[in-house]
Amino acid sequence: MNPAPLTEVAVAVLTQPDGRVLLAQRPPGKVYAGYWEFPGGKVEPGEALDAALARELHEELGIVVTTSCRWITRVFEYPHATVRLNFFRVFEWQGTPHPHEGQVFSWQLPDAVEVAPLLPANFPILKALSLPPLLGISHAEALGVDSFLARLDVALANGLRLIQLRDKTLPDEARLPLARETVRRARPHGARVLVNGSAELARAAGADGVHLDSAAAARLTRRPDFAASDSFLLGVSCHDDAELAHAAAIGADFALLSPVLPTLTHPGAATLGWERFAELAAASPVPVYGLGGLARDDVALAQSHGAHGVALLRGAWT
Repeated sequence: MNPAPLTEVAVAVLTQPDGRVLLAQRPPGKVYAGYWEFPGGKVEPGEALDAALARELHEELGIVVTTSCRWITRVFEYPHATVRLNFFRVFEWQGTPHPHEGQVFSWQLPDAVEVAPLLPANFPILKALSLPPLLGISHAEALGVDSFLARLDVALANGLRLIQLRDKTLPDEARLPLARETVRRARPHGARVLVNGSAELARAAGADGVHLDSAAAARLTRRPDFAASDSFLLGVSCHDDAELAHAAAIGADFALLSPVLPTLTHPGAATLGWERFAELAAASPVPVYGLGGLARDDVALAQSHGAHGVALLRGAWT
């Protein structure tokens, strides 16, 4: 039997400054009428993806896109069709969205959607959109635990909402108290904490997830049982297209892709550069954070090359 042909679709995640995204209800007479989805539509033969996106948003919403960025690409099999959803983040546009094709629109926070039912393909998208654009990687080994915790308080007060507790060379008897204290300080700010490598440590600390290096991820063939909860976060460190594909295959919620640019810790090492990073990020089914040689001010630059955001080691705590 020949596989069903792929239908290419350009999809827009229109994002307000407060984080709300636009969802549209499918009108009567269409497949899945009444279901909510992100606006967009089919790509015409020979049409570039960004051109299709601009055309669809003008036809459906009456707006002109001024700033859009590739984000992720996911294939989803519906009973009636197999679609490749090419997602774009759209941060700026001209005009006010209004229905041209009978839709109903609603601005929703990704982690608190109040409309239903949603098209099945959109559940992982909303979870991905709940991830903040900045991820801080702990640096307690170099800074000292007390200094790190003091800087953590400052970073949390300044809006940091996702933390990877790495510090792999610290002994276990030091890592658990550090993990618990990091979680304790993060909770009042609504920040989430992932522990590097150890599900047992994550559970003991009350953390929100686990981050795996590429070697640990390679030993898995599916999403691990300890990450079965919908609220649990699973991150994976990646360096190429094969590792990104494997991260998606085991159900990772996001990936760190490195090194983007030269770093102080690995001078002279090969880097991806922005062009290759953009190719890899656009093809990834999971959101990708750029890591390596980046700073807090590089979020918009990274997003313009397909990143969800940036991950910082030293830069998160200065």
